[in-house]
Formats: sequence, structure tokens, C-alpha cells
Amino acid sequence: MKNIRNFSIIAHIDHGKSTLADRIIQECGSVTERELGSQMMDTMDIEQERGITIKAQSVRLNYVKDGEPYILNLIDTPGHVDFSYEVSKSLASSDGALLIVDAAQGVEAQTIANVYLALDNNLELIPVINKIDLPAAEPERVAEEIEEAIGIDATDAVLTSAKSGIGIRELLDAIVERIPAPVGDPDATTKAIIYDSWFDSYLGALALVRVFDGEISKGQLVKLMSNNEQHQVLDLMYPHPIHKIKTDSIKSGEIGIVVLGLKDVGAVNVGDTLTDAKNPCAEPVGDYEPAKPFVFAGLYPIDTDRFEELRDALDKLKLNDSSLSYEPETSIALGFGFRVGFLGMLHMEVIKERLEREFNLDLIATAPSVVYDVYLTNGDMVQVQNPSELPEVQKIERIEEPYVKATVITPSEYLGNIMTLLINKRGIQDKMTYLNEERVMLEYSLPMNEIVIDFYDTLKSISKGYASFDYEPTDFKEGDLVKLDVKVAGEVVDALSVIVPRSSALSRGRTLVKNMKELIPRQLFEVAVQASLGNQVIARETVKSMGKNVTAKCYGGDITRKRKLLEKQKAGKKRMKSIGKVQLPQEAFMSVLKMD
Repeated sequence: MKNIRNFSIIAHIDHGKSTLADRIIQECGSVTERELGSQMMDTMDIEQERGITIKAQSVRLNYVKDGEPYILNLIDTPGHVDFSYEVSKSLASSDGALLIVDAAQGVEAQTIANVYLALDNNLELIPVINKIDLPAAEPERVAEEIEEAIGIDATDAVLTSAKSGIGIRELLDAIVERIPAPVGDPDATTKAIIYDSWFDSYLGALALVRVFDGEISKGQLVKLMSNNEQHQVLDLMYPHPIHKIKTDSIKSGEIGIVVLGLKDVGAVNVGDTLTDAKNPCAEPVGDYEPAKPFVFAGLYPIDTDRFEELRDALDKLKLNDSSLSYEPETSIALGFGFRVGFLGMLHMEVIKERLEREFNLDLIATAPSVVYDVYLTNGDMVQVQNPSELPEVQKIERIEEPYVKATVITPSEYLGNIMTLLINKRGIQDKMTYLNEERVMLEYSLPMNEIVIDFYDTLKSISKGYASFDYEPTDFKEGDLVKLDVKVAGEVVDALSVIVPRSSALSRGRTLVKNMKELIPRQLFEVAVQASLGNQVIARETVKSMGKNVTAKCYGGDITRKRKLLEKQKAGKKRMKSIGKVQLPQEAFMSVLKMD
């Protein structure tokens, strides 16, 4: 055990974390030159295309220092704020972490958030200043920023360039010297934590575990402590980026993959403790907090017959992404689907894209919303995720909405624009700190409702991509909120309803119907698109009909013949308008997201 090191890599998005992981794997000689690809730990198509890490990945590496062999278990974690749950799972199974900071960009908001997660888990942190070969690199300034913003000593930070391979050997030596070896009792009964899981078409549900005490052996009867189910260990493997390495046992302090042959995807829960069935351990390993979804949206199959396929797809995806939560719901406009809880907007985009790619589904997503606490006049309190579930106005005493503590780090030249954006989003300033002459850290209290839609995109565009943003939920506060409905041809489209502050309801209603007018295809009859608060219509646009008045066969003779024909057509159009159905395209549902 003294020669094992379990460590994670934490960083803000785009600070070179995945490239550094590639260099570490290459330096340890775990893959041949022929097998080496870029971003080896990012195995999904979406990760490769977008250049982001979505799923934490583990790999076991062999390293020799001063003639002594070491086993390094590396866990690469995502950098985006929406995937911080993946980071927290990985840190719970590590003994140390590499804190990677870009030598040109310096400390960012997510860097600080991830450091606090690491400190909560009592991990040994090694600061690493990456990209030192860039022309704009300022390692000394960044080291000062790490000390100023985070409060950890950066005098012995490791200087690296993952792209050109500078400082990788020194980094591996620092890992061996500075990260503590795992502690545990190899002779005690089996005690291991499941910190990740996924579904394999041939092997069923797989569990990635970190063993704290004892060992897991092939053929052993093990028990899952959360549901007391017993299963036999069919196979054991060590994780590897290309080919998994089979083994007969996973010993104390090691990480590995356990094959239990489970076809029921719900049987393996991340955060569960695995122990020996005949001689179980007394206490589970810590308690994992289940992820709390912040953003809710409806997902509906375009082909309504594929509802069951969507259910199976969500079941399998939940095994791979334990922060996902969902329940069935129905919509008058869209039929049967699921109300799905996400950790943020990027998480929602990624899940929808993965469902469409990996399971070959065509989906419509409704406008995202957050959870509201609605206090009724009879003293009850109900939680509302879907705007269409909001009780009638006369029954509501008050509505409380969730607030978050938002941290924004920005170059000072964009400060004015960013403060204007935060004020427009109903933000309240708590703190403003100058990290140095050029960079400012802002802390604001913001309603969650204001950041779920396009806040991140707007922030990036007004700061030319330099500002970084992180948030954590705080509490619920009362808000003056109303439900904005959209009527198309006189019918309320429940999937387009949104809850908005009363002060911005009029402008948002106008923008929404304007967007909708452009998107709804022209029919043979006029279509009215209205935005309303309850029964009060606050904005209206009309989609003109495309049908012409046909008088081709009516030439010559009295004018009354032509009038009679036109009257007959007018009556037909009126009847069509009263019974006609309007098919809304997918873009109409997305227009709600782009109201600014």
C-alpha cells in the first residue's frame, strides 16, 4: 500500500487538464506511440468535439522512481460548473489532487470552487501551473494569485507545459513525494465505495470501486449496503484507457472495476458501500449526498410511440450519470414524456445530445425552469417544477424562488458591463475583491431563475470569453412572480409556459410572440399567437394565412356570383380556423430560451 498513490486532477474548463492527463499516461508508458491519441481520457464523441470533459475517468499507471515501482491511480475530472458532482465523487475516493491553473489566464471561478471541494475531503493539494510555454504566460503572477485567492502556498508549484511535455517527470516525482499513500487495514473485512458506474452491453452494470479495507476477490459473495442485495463477483479489472487489465483481486488502497453480471441497471448506486456478504463491515464508507438538480425541463419523443425506448435510455444513462433524475409527465401539446432534473444548462444540452446519439432518439426539450416553493392561502406549501402545475392566482399567498451565490472573476476592463448584467438579472452584490490590478472577483446573490437560460452565454460574450462563473445554491427568497402562458390559435401550449418576474413579463411576452411568429409555418387560415397572464392578453402577433381567394372559374356575368363564391370561401376559412390544428416546430420550443 505504501507504493500506491490515488489522485485527481482538478481545474477550470480549458486549463489543459485532459492534455496533461495524456502526457502523464504517455510518460508512464501505459500506451504505445501507435495507440496514443489526443484527449485519451475523453472517450465520448461529444467530449472530443466540444473539447470538454463530461465524465470523470480513471486509469491505473505504473511509474518507477529511484528504482522503486509505484502504482498511480489517476482520476481525470470535468472542469465545467455543471459537472461539479462528478468532481465531488472523484475526490471522495482520492488521497490528493493536482490543482491545475493556466499560466496565462490565472485563477478562475471554478478553480476556487473545486479547491473548496478538495479541502472538504482533506486532500493534499499540489499546485501545477500549466501552459508555461505560451507567450502570455506569467507563472510568478499566477503563483501569487493562487496564494491570494485560494490561500494555499504556491512557492513550490510545479511548472509544466502539457502540450510540449515540459515538467511532466518533475510532476510525477512530486505526486510520489507529496501525495500520501492510502490508509486502510488489508486484513479487515471487505469495505469499498462505489464511486462510478456505467452500463456495458455484454457485461451488464459495472461498478468502479475504491477499496478501503480488506480486498475483493473473484468469486466472492458481496453485499450492497444500501439495499442488502447479495451478488457474486464474476470478474475484476483495473481501468486502462484502451484495454482493461484483468485481475483476481483488488486489494486495500486500490481502485478497480467489479463485474457483478447485473442486468437491472438500478441495482448499482453510486456512493453505495460494497462489503463481504458473510462478514459485513459495521459502518458504510461516509455518506454521499445525492445530486440536487437545479434545472428541470421536459423531454418528449417526437414520435410518441417511442416513449418506452426513452425510459430505457434514461435508465441506462442514469447508471453512467448518477446526477440525473426524472419522472414521467404528460403534456397536452407534446403527449407522454419525462420531467428531467439537470445540474445546469450545459448538463441539459449534453444529456439531450447523448440520448439522441447513443440511443438514436428524436427529442423535443421544453423551456427549462427551477423548483419554486409556493405557499397557498390555506397554509399548505407545494413545490412546483413545471410552470403548468402552478395553482390558480387566487389560491397563492406567495411564491419563493431559489437563490444562488454567484462568483464571477473578470478582467477589470469588463467590470462595468458585467455589473450591469448582474443588476439586470436582479442580482444583489455581496462582495467585490481585486485579486490584482487587472482582475476582480465579484460575489453576488442571484435568483436561480435568471441564470438557467442564457446567463452564461451572455457573460462570455460581453467579456470576450475572459470572465469565469461559478455558483452554489443558498436559500429561497420571496419573489413577485407570475406565469406567462402562450396561446396559439386560442389554445394554451403548456410546454411553452414560463414563470417570470412581474416587472419583465410584458417585455418577455412581446419578445416571445415576436419570435414565435417567425417560426410558426403559415397555415391556410390566420393564426393568432398571444402571450397572456391568466386571462389577460399582454401581447399578440398574427401569422398571416397563405391561402388565396380562388376566383379562377368565376369570370364574366354578374358581380354577385363572385361575391357569393368569396363568402363561401370565407365561411370555409372560419370553420377551418375553429377546428384547425397548428403543428409547432422544434425551434418554437427553443425560442423560449433565446428571449434576450
